[in-house]
Amino acid sequence: MEKNLTTGSVFGNIVRFSLPYLLSYFLQTLYGMADLFIIGQYEGVAGTTAVAIGSQVMHMLTVMIVGLAMGATVTIGQAVGARDRRGAAGCIGNTTTLFLALSVVLTGLLLALARPIAAVMSTPAEAVPGTVAYLRICFLGVPLITAYNIIASIFRGLGDSKRPMYFIAIACAANIALDYLFMGAMRLGPVGAALGTTLAQAISVLVAFIAIRRRRSVAVSRADLRPRRDVMGQILGIGVPVALQDGLIQIAFILITVIANLRGLTDSAAVGIVEKLISFLFLVPSSMLSAVSAIGAQNIGAGQVQYAPGKVVKKLVYCLLAFFLGWAGIHKFYAGRIGAGIVYLLFCWTGIPAIIAFIEFIIGLCKKADAAGNIVV
Repeated sequence: MEKNLTTGSVFGNIVRFSLPYLLSYFLQTLYGMADLFIIGQYEGVAGTTAVAIGSQVMHMLTVMIVGLAMGATVTIGQAVGARDRRGAAGCIGNTTTLFLALSVVLTGLLLALARPIAAVMSTPAEAVPGTVAYLRICFLGVPLITAYNIIASIFRGLGDSKRPMYFIAIACAANIALDYLFMGAMRLGPVGAALGTTLAQAISVLVAFIAIRRRRSVAVSRADLRPRRDVMGQILGIGVPVALQDGLIQIAFILITVIANLRGLTDSAAVGIVEKLISFLFLVPSSMLSAVSAIGAQNIGAGQVQYAPGKVVKKLVYCLLAFFLGWAGIHKFYAGRIGAGIVYLLFCWTGIPAIIAFIEFIIGLCKKADAAGNIVV
């Protein structure tokens, strides 16, 4: 049964939705962190470097898939808010078709590019074999990552962020146990880390699939699986900008990794571990924004625009301010988000607000304005 996010306190709904989402995102990120921690106990610097580089690539891939899945969450949420069960079923069916096709293409492409990716990352020679082996096995698990995020996006679109947290918690526990088996007992090194991660992902998909089969709130037929241009266009129109936003941040981290790799094994391993720790800092704002998106989707679908989180601004003015003065948070002040604007001002010296503002400028450009030239931010 779907959960109604159109009533009650906005703040309460955001907190109740975002906390399980934060924990599930944290646990999904913990996959690579667990691999690094455990391989550090049994392998040398070359093995640790291989997993550090490989997990960095996989983390970028995962966050982009999660971002793309946000398009499904919002689309399904709007249908649920409008009490349109047939529309929700069509969104779920098209989400399944789109992501399964994407995962097949992506898996084949990534398997062919495993060694070139290791080369582009300037992987130290001693770590190249381990990095390539780790990536190839993890790339075989891309359909599993995609399948989990399909099911998670469906649950979140229905207003339920707790069940995806349970699924990933089970998988994370399995990953740690399998890592100790493959890397500790069997001494498989980076290959063992990749095997543990991939098998754990399979467990999360199996548990999630059983749970969604038991859920009878929205019935999906074969006809719902047929691609519909309008539905897929809506999913991609929302999901692609979010995926690009998250992907660009990860590309910045990867560039830092490439520079560290040029300095040798020790620096590369150290930077890989530190970047994993830093990635956790991005989880809090990401989970809050995802909660706002899901709640806003249901309320927009229900016609309660005044309840939906977000501010109506002139697209042209907002984009210009984000591009030229975003480093100082001026576009945030313009949108009425005073607290966010102050944070941008306080941290403008780091350069991070400028990067985020540029991403927000791109997202603003991608949004379709209404007849009056307004968008919601």
